[in-house]
Amino acid sequence: MVKRESYGTVAFASEVIATLAGLAAVDVPGVAGMSGGFVDGLVELLGRKNLSKGIKIELGEEEVAVDAAIVVEYGKSIPEIAGMIQAGVKQAIESMTGLKVKEVNVRVQGLKFERQTQETKQPALARVQ
Repeated sequence: MVKRESYGTVAFASEVIATLAGLAAVDVPGVAGMSGGFVDGLVELLGRKNLSKGIKIELGEEEVAVDAAIVVEYGKSIPEIAGMIQAGVKQAIESMTGLKVKEVNVRVQGLKFERQTQETKQPALARVQ
């Protein structure tokens, strides 16, 4: 991606834009992580190590389209989280690069459930001998 300025050009690698989008996405409360990819369908929860995972960028002349694959914490409002991701990604990319964000598509690839720390109780019928 190349942006023309009065003194020359500024080029953006798609990896930079993907990292900005990933940072904005994982900062949204309720996002458990980013998905490992669209094709394989296997969900890999990632920390902040590789924020471009799960992010696909399409660059135009002066605009960007973003696809984000996420994992959501169970019990959270998915439409609310998706809206916050869309707004956050758009704001982060536009404010830091000056590029126009055409669209931000959010794909929920999985749900993360809390680990059950309590021991499950045996049903009364199972205790009868």
